[in-house]
Amino acid sequence: MSETGSTKNTVVQDCMDYTLFSWSKQGGLSPIQAERAEGVYVYPTSGKRIIDFSSQLMNVNIGHGNQRITKAVNDQMQNVSFVYPGMATEVRAELGKKLAEITPGNLTKAFFTVSGAEGIENAVKLARIYTGRHKIIGHYRAYHGATYGAMAVSGSDPRRHPIDVQGAPNFVHVENPYAYRCPWGTDSIEECGERALESLERTIQFNNPDSVAAILFEGESGSSGCIKYPPNYWKKLRKLADKYGILLIDDEVMSGFGRTGKMFGIDHHDTAPDIMVLAKGLTSAYIPFGAMMVTDKIAKHFNEKPLVLGLTCSAHPVACAAALENIKIIEEGNLVENAAEMGVYMEQQVAKLTEKHPSIGDFRNTGLLGCIELVKDRETKEPLTPWNASGADMEPTLRMQAKMKELGMHTFVRWNWIFIAPPLIISKEEIDEGLAIISQVLEIADEYYTGK
Repeated sequence: MSETGSTKNTVVQDCMDYTLFSWSKQGGLSPIQAERAEGVYVYPTSGKRIIDFSSQLMNVNIGHGNQRITKAVNDQMQNVSFVYPGMATEVRAELGKKLAEITPGNLTKAFFTVSGAEGIENAVKLARIYTGRHKIIGHYRAYHGATYGAMAVSGSDPRRHPIDVQGAPNFVHVENPYAYRCPWGTDSIEECGERALESLERTIQFNNPDSVAAILFEGESGSSGCIKYPPNYWKKLRKLADKYGILLIDDEVMSGFGRTGKMFGIDHHDTAPDIMVLAKGLTSAYIPFGAMMVTDKIAKHFNEKPLVLGLTCSAHPVACAAALENIKIIEEGNLVENAAEMGVYMEQQVAKLTEKHPSIGDFRNTGLLGCIELVKDRETKEPLTPWNASGADMEPTLRMQAKMKELGMHTFVRWNWIFIAPPLIISKEEIDEGLAIISQVLEIADEYYTGK
């Protein structure tokens, strides 16, 4: 075990010797040792500060180091640190009431979880119990979490491939309305959306509508490339679901709590789901926590029937306190509005980068949830790195990742995508700082450009 006052090398080595790191080969890792974090920056034990251009995992919405959360957690622990989920607490009541107030439509009751993946799992369970049906439809290009059920609904994300043969059953997938690379070869985002909805309805029909419990989509697309929904897509999706008696589950784990310039991603689409899953920005990741919101109609169904869902740490009082204070910080600091304003500024500045760097094929952004898509040729749209690439094909991506780390930035470079999702407190000056680093990284992508 490492002793108090361990050097950086000892801490990093002990982490590597005694812990496992997510989504990585364990050999050859070189993790940064974070000493502290504040605002939009992480400060390592040595070297220069790191600008956080992805809010870590698109979850530190209020920025790092806000001591209001520390105080709220401490105050709660002075009174009740934990009681089992069958007991009532004041903070649980306050948070449930607040979530009912800020979520769209008639989502009126919360079931609290410990993570977004657990929220997805319980949303799937609830949809099946409530409807008596069993199939769940999701997008191919989506990610909903790393547990078996959440991974099974996550479409073609390669992180599910090692466990495909053991995957949870009765999940069906459809194409996204990915206008930049429309599967139906359309010329507009509107037409691509129409083709996607037609394909979805055929899939419902082919799979027996009476067997489909729910459609589970993200409020706004996240780690699959921030694929923009066409105008009226969610509204028409709502009508389609109602036509066949299918529930709509909205995954707001990444797109919720101001990330998109509105409180929730679905708020851009003037409609409401039957079930909404929350996490990440719910506490800005200061404490692990999640929630599943349901409509009053679904909630009433269980007035005379047992709700057979449960978690040891459901409605954990300390997590509830963190979430409640986090929402106050978002509202009092006008962070939703700032995300919208800074998102517009981000789009303007990336447009300038597009003129400078021919490798930028597309930039898709909603508020502060954005993705630059890189190509070798704008005309053919050949991706800089193929989707789900490995081996030698990953050379451009690996070079860009290394350069970004060298220049002092944390964000995700995945295949031919660079994600931009900084904390909602970010300023124009900090955006300029981050984009200056990305511009240097894009010089690598430009080396591979073969178009005119």
